Amino acid sequence: MRDASLNVASHLARMAADHPAQVAVHFPRRGVTPEGASEHVAVTFAELNADADAIAHGLVDAGIGRGTRTALMVPPSPDFFALTFALFKVAAVPVLIDPGMGVKNLGRCLADAEPEAFVGIPKAHAARRVLRWGKKTLRTTVNVGRWRFLCDRSLAGLRTFGKSRGPYHIPDVTRDEPAAILFTSGSTGVAKGAEYTHGIFASQVDALKAVYGIEPGEIDLCTFPLFALFGPALGMTCVIPDMNPTRPAQIDPRKAVAQIRQFGVTNMFGSPAVIRRLGDWASSPSPLAGEGGRESSSGRV
Repeated sequence: MRDASLNVASHLARMAADHPAQVAVHFPRRGVTPEGASEHVAVTFAELNADADAIAHGLVDAGIGRGTRTALMVPPSPDFFALTFALFKVAAVPVLIDPGMGVKNLGRCLADAEPEAFVGIPKAHAARRVLRWGKKTLRTTVNVGRWRFLCDRSLAGLRTFGKSRGPYHIPDVTRDEPAAILFTSGSTGVAKGAEYTHGIFASQVDALKAVYGIEPGEIDLCTFPLFALFGPALGMTCVIPDMNPTRPAQIDPRKAVAQIRQFGVTNMFGSPAVIRRLGDWASSPSPLAGEGGRESSSGRV
């Protein structure tokens, strides 16, 4: 049975309709100040949904549509959220890889996923070209920036194409239809891609609501990029931390706590390295940065 409500992008569209002025993403404009409030870019649910709609129209025009496996290499940012939900809206299959696994493992994951499209920042495209990632399978490339940067399209171009075309109609999908391929760090061995179906995503959203009692309007500190996409789907405001997602154990706890206080954060999903770092800081005046694994932990703040 096909149903548009199974597509995780439908949650974003619903939030945009019901709570258009609620902030979906807070992004630090020039970094976070450990003491006091810092300036952030605020993107509402209405703005995020409209941006995702425009990008979705552009993606289809670029040849990225239903079932297209698309490597997405963009750091946590408003662009990351807009692109991810745009890919869901067109029923493409985003390939999301934990950036902390290193360049060599990134190449292996991309070889396994066999992406047909590659959407990334200039640094990612430079690595793709030098290391020949996806050479045999890629047919469409998009640079996340104003210029094409030797790619087929630019994100700015996708937005320009789709901006005047209005809402993008989210297609009906089945529970068993592929929705995304996720690669985590492979801390228990070689990283393997897990294929998520639309049914799995829908069930996970329901489970997260039930287990953690998450309700629209809550605030999430997104320290683990692959979980960040659940924030808008759950109706939460996502606060993007000032940290390097490839080095979670090096998070500055003073900056994280400053954002928690500034926005009244109620939830945080993060790796054990992040939780340990914050815990050490809270219990000692001079904590040591530990490494540790990267499996996800979560908690109520």
